[in-house]
Amino acid sequence: MVKGDFQDVLSSPLETYQEGLAFFAGKGMMQGTLKRLAADLEERGIDYCVIGAVALNQHGYKRFTVDIDLLLSKEGLRRFREELAGRGYRPAFEGATKRFRAVDENIPIDVVTAGEYPGDGKPKPVQFPEPADASVTIAGVRTLRLEKLIELKLASGMTAPDRVKDLGDVQELIRTLRLDRGFAETLHPYVRARFLDLQQGVAQASDREHQP
Repeated sequence: MVKGDFQDVLSSPLETYQEGLAFFAGKGMMQGTLKRLAADLEERGIDYCVIGAVALNQHGYKRFTVDIDLLLSKEGLRRFREELAGRGYRPAFEGATKRFRAVDENIPIDVVTAGEYPGDGKPKPVQFPEPADASVTIAGVRTLRLEKLIELKLASGMTAPDRVKDLGDVQELIRTLRLDRGFAETLHPYVRARFLDLQQGVAQASDREHQP
């Protein structure tokens, strides 16, 4: 694993670029931390899955990220604090209960717990699921299933004005994975219409690109 302080890397445009290339190739500091974190959680039998930008990359949409977003159950978070804090991980700041850092690389790890609501945080039909019920293993790392990732991204972008990037992420997933309108049937009805709007926009843009 590449050693060093990730925050120092981010202070240098050249080193950030090199780390980004390594990340997309499955190497570098971020990937090393991700694999170790997955192994530590697996070893202790703590259910988890990665979400956020790491999950986007796992599913094929390449986007650089500066942290690891992790979905845990409430019990999993309790065990993470008790069994891993002080053993390679530490609270990001004094009193932090859901934000941590990998000690060796100083990479942020942000935890979301099952039952929370995406976007504005208010109750809605879509919420973060139990990781044991919503994960698939990709390249050795438990990852939020694609349909759940898209549901949460849509619900977030629909309800939080400062989270419209989540809608852009869904568009890029549609474009990259060539998701058709039939994929909407795998999604919760609450977000289905927004998915269809985005899919139509991607399809129309593709048609324009191929016009003579």
